[in-house]
Amino acid sequence: MSPKSPASPKKHHPAPTRRLTTAQALVAFLARQYTERDGRRQRLISATWGIFGHGNVAGIGQALVEAGHGGNGTAHRMPYLQGRNEQAMVHAAVGYARQSGRLSAHAVTTSIGPGATNLVTGAALATINRLPVLLLPGDTFATRPADPVLQQLEVPYAGDVSVNDCLRPVSRHFDRITRPEALIPAALQAMRVLADPAETGAVTLALPQDVQAEAYDWPEEFFAERDWHVRRPAPDTHELETAVRAIRSARRPLIVAGGGVRHSAAEETLAAFTAATRIPVASTQAGKGALRHDHPADVGGIGHTGTATADELARAADLVIGIGTRFSDFTTASGTLFSNPAVRFLHLNITAFDAHKLAALPLVADARAGLEALTTALAGRGYRVDPAYETEYTGAKEAWEERVEASFATPDPTARPTQTQVLGLLDDLVTEEDILINAAGSLPGDLHKLWRTRSRDQYHVEYGYSCMGYEIPAAIGVLLATGPGQRTRPVWALVGDGTYLMNPTEIVTAVQENLPLKLLILQNHGYASIGGLSESVGAERFGTAYRHRDVDGGFTGPPLPVDLAANAASLGLRVLRAATVDDLRKALSEARDAQGPTCVYVETETPDTVSGPPPAQAWWDVPVAETASRPAAVKAREEYDRRVAARRRHL
Repeated sequence: MSPKSPASPKKHHPAPTRRLTTAQALVAFLARQYTERDGRRQRLISATWGIFGHGNVAGIGQALVEAGHGGNGTAHRMPYLQGRNEQAMVHAAVGYARQSGRLSAHAVTTSIGPGATNLVTGAALATINRLPVLLLPGDTFATRPADPVLQQLEVPYAGDVSVNDCLRPVSRHFDRITRPEALIPAALQAMRVLADPAETGAVTLALPQDVQAEAYDWPEEFFAERDWHVRRPAPDTHELETAVRAIRSARRPLIVAGGGVRHSAAEETLAAFTAATRIPVASTQAGKGALRHDHPADVGGIGHTGTATADELARAADLVIGIGTRFSDFTTASGTLFSNPAVRFLHLNITAFDAHKLAALPLVADARAGLEALTTALAGRGYRVDPAYETEYTGAKEAWEERVEASFATPDPTARPTQTQVLGLLDDLVTEEDILINAAGSLPGDLHKLWRTRSRDQYHVEYGYSCMGYEIPAAIGVLLATGPGQRTRPVWALVGDGTYLMNPTEIVTAVQENLPLKLLILQNHGYASIGGLSESVGAERFGTAYRHRDVDGGFTGPPLPVDLAANAASLGLRVLRAATVDDLRKALSEARDAQGPTCVYVETETPDTVSGPPPAQAWWDVPVAETASRPAAVKAREEYDRRVAARRRHL
């Protein structure tokens, strides 16, 4: 028998690769990333906003040209959206992400230098609000062929620092891609964070301009479609049992619903939980809409801008059940609201960091999964609040509705409307289809107290960062998220004159895309909200009015002759001017029916005691000068000392 012939060595077939620039590879990768939750699959990065300069035009810019017009078919195209201001592009992306339930996001690309640093405010807003956005700022040369290059920040003690490093503290994840092959792990980490319901926020991949244009042989596997499952973690058994015991022992429990209810799409689950237990539900700014305004258990906004109903319930509550909320100082009235000596806290939150605030019993879980578990666990134990407690809060809610009606009333149709009357006219007009967007000034307080939310996504007030200039670009993002077939939904951006002057540039984008934006400008000649705050803390409204200087150097002269309606028209909007209540009623109706971008402009009247909003129902801590010579500040400090004495630490 002849000996066996040695086996022939197996031929090695190298894995297939594709030669692309780093920018081309990144765009191709992004176009193939998907999220999946509850069986619903969609693009994770559905479009890229951009303003081009020397730091990204030849890299990401060229890659977007190929991705938008290449031969890869429509499924893997990367749509491009043209912005006018880098901060505004991030705001638009944030509005899109919120309307998309955090399951789909936008990327934003900029040049180096000021284009990149303009991202910082938007990034902070996204991260504070736990909303995903991918930032792709250009960066200085990794190879340093010339040093410095145009717009480079020179740091004598560190050669590897650029202006993009200012994005580190406002990003949930930051990386600088100094070699093409480093993109592979960096891109995967970026997607992980964007799709993570607990970690999400702004993600920054800083892209040196030379690396963007450098070619590399990329493994084909990098460009395979990849699904990122958005998990719904269930609660720990021990934490769940502890939570159930706390609820069963509570006599005056109160739910505080935050933005996590919306992000988890847990509104129906919350309604089922309240139907079983009859526990009343107050809401933060981000959580308003968790229940419809006419749901029996809904008691309105809570905290400094809350309703009297919710705040009185909070003062007497023996168990506060937070669901998806960060418990900011506006919610807790700077630590003065929850004043029952026996009060305890139970926090259902997807992040342990938030679940442990206020020395709470933590229930770390997805809001929907946690509520389902609580409902099931309580179902067989017969828990329901005392009928007298239910009667108490429903009666208080009816009384508050009478105050809302009084604020909205317009007895004289020929008069100039107050701000609350403007909201009342809008309230008469809208249906559950309408979406209202606001972020700063006195409007968030009025809306939180007074607005009657009709659907889970109608109330879109950004109050985590309360950023002036958010509203117009965010409305564009919301319109893009609703999709071409659903743009019959009216989307209203409500802004005061101060906010409008901060950031009107994306009006041009709305006109360019022919998006049916409804812009409502309320002209009150200054920073009305801060003017009122200034007066309350003894600063005498200094520097808050938009007026000519007087002979003493102050700003108490005639109002500035600024015509914001003409400005909006010059940017391409159709503008409807309203001088009276009747004019405004007609203009709002006409704007709601408009097919293209439309502006309603109204000059508001200073409210009186009848037509103004109810005053704050809870305190907010803004420190007052401890020593002062002017009587206003001395008096304000006396009031401050009285208020701050009521603060407590919940330990």
